[in-house]
Amino acid sequence: MAITAAGMVFAWSLRPDDTAERGVSPTQDELRCGPTACQAVVSADVGRDTVAVLVGQAAGVGGGQGQGAGRISTNGASGRNIFELTIAEQGAAITDGSLECVDAEVAVCLVRGPARSEVLGEVLVRRSGAWSRAQVPYVAGGGYLGLHDVDADGVADVVAVQRACAPGVDCARRFAQVFSLVGPSTDLGCTAVVPDASQLPGWPAVQPGRSQLHPCGE
Repeated sequence: MAITAAGMVFAWSLRPDDTAERGVSPTQDELRCGPTACQAVVSADVGRDTVAVLVGQAAGVGGGQGQGAGRISTNGASGRNIFELTIAEQGAAITDGSLECVDAEVAVCLVRGPARSEVLGEVLVRRSGAWSRAQVPYVAGGGYLGLHDVDADGVADVVAVQRACAPGVDCARRFAQVFSLVGPSTDLGCTAVVPDASQLPGWPAVQPGRSQLHPCGE
């Protein structure tokens, strides 16, 4: 794959951060998302926890306009924690399709939303009963951002579809870039470039196998 790093929109590296923002919050009714009260857009049960994505009421919940401020809450066996929804501040539109979670010994939740020509995402990870935030954000320039255990280690990986175009040029060519949340390296590699996103493994839920990856940029 003859693509230089300058021609690729890379998702930014993530790794669970022991110093990630965590803490006990007031009740949901008292939470503020910018100048307005928070309102839940979407939630998911992850084991004995519930993860919810919240945005400001005045923004038009689910309207796809990028609400400007929000939170991610976790509540249940792991306790109550509130995290800033950083991608909302960056213009990502938060809808009822913005949350994807995979429950396992190491659970993973991805919050994503479109922003201009990209999809932005951020990740929460639960280890040993405690939620923390991975480094953010993820950027997928090719229109898809999701979770799949590509390397079969029991922990969901982040799959980001990227454009394979010259800088400043849009085109139909795509490849998938995969990031791990555990292990010595976060970058698992990239798939081969295909003429159209529909030819990526598993489309429309892109799910490459480990054998389909090679070092990005080759």
